Amino acid sequence: MQIGSISGSNRTSLALAVVFGLIFVLVAWDLLSDYGEGVNRLHVLIESAVLLISGGAMLTLLVQLLQHRRRLNAMSTRLASTREEAARWRSEYREVVAGLAQAIEAQFREWQLSSAEAEIGLLLLKGLGLKEIAGLRGTSERTVRDQAQSAYRKAGLAGRAELAAFFLEDLLLSKDLRS
Repeated sequence: MQIGSISGSNRTSLALAVVFGLIFVLVAWDLLSDYGEGVNRLHVLIESAVLLISGGAMLTLLVQLLQHRRRLNAMSTRLASTREEAARWRSEYREVVAGLAQAIEAQFREWQLSSAEAEIGLLLLKGLGLKEIAGLRGTSERTVRDQAQSAYRKAGLAGRAELAAFFLEDLLLSKDLRS
């Protein structure tokens, strides 16, 4: 779903609000026409209850839709802000990131990872899951798992956490330890 678009559940809520609105209008019209004809009180009471229920349901749905729209707009604003911050960060640290990428590639070569293992290693470092990697590469999840295990074995690491820690541990030292 795109931010700002109407989701399926919102379309359903809007359709229901329209249906309840239509019921409200039709019952109000019928009630007004019955009023002049002297219809019995029970009939008027039932139609009045239907009028109140349909009007209440319509208003409730419309309020929920407006609240959802406000939340979507707030999320859209936060997303735009986050994207701007990420772009600024990438721009500011472009050289550092490029250097890290080169260091990772050099280490992969030292570990003698195949090109497939190196690609999977990079995707794992980016935080993708095995299923996502399999989808991107057009292979089975089992193939990706086997290649990841082979990469870990060649590197002498136990798994994804150790792979990430291998490259990030020194970057995340406290200020005291960096001096």
